[in-house]
Amino acid sequence: MGCGRVGSALAHTLDQAGHRVSIIDQSTASFTKLSPAFGGQRVTGIGFDRDTLLKAGIEEAHAFAAVSSGDNSNILAARVARETFAVENVVARIYDPRRAEVYQRLGIPTVASVAWQTDQILRRILPESVGDEWRDGSGKVALTQFRYAESWVGQRITRLEKESGARVAFLTRYGEGVIPDADTVVQADDVVHVLIDPTRRDELAAVFAEGPEAH
Repeated sequence: MGCGRVGSALAHTLDQAGHRVSIIDQSTASFTKLSPAFGGQRVTGIGFDRDTLLKAGIEEAHAFAAVSSGDNSNILAARVARETFAVENVVARIYDPRRAEVYQRLGIPTVASVAWQTDQILRRILPESVGDEWRDGSGKVALTQFRYAESWVGQRITRLEKESGARVAFLTRYGEGVIPDADTVVQADDVVHVLIDPTRRDELAAVFAEGPEAH
């Protein structure tokens, strides 16, 4: 739902990947953002209206994304998709990060546009100062980055996990994601993305910062 810049880009990506796509917008003019090559269905209407959703094929949908410019419309449409039509995968774009956290805890996955964009910029200009990349709804699991001592370079990821008690989810190496295996070693300039129990944050940060020679 929503044929703005995000919605049209998302629709094109899914369409090009071979998925059946329907895109909903209140304004027919919004569909001019779509390429002539777009093979999906264009549906004019209100995205949380039952008849509009039925016309778009909601009963057969595997996923629904509400990415219009209105928080209220997005969350309402997401709730209708999930609660009325039992769509398995639902996400809502929310501009207010405080509201996004509330809906996230209610079980409605959200993307807070401003918060996400701000976070991505900060990660590039002040990588040592940013917070978690992700937290689950309960707040008991977080995906984060730690600054690590140079002495960890050349050490196996398995040793880093064993001595810290954290789980390395993946590395960013030369701008590309790498899923580590038993033979993966830390290289200079790797960004290490770690799954942690937030209550152990200071303890784990110390292990990363001190290096293997301290253990």
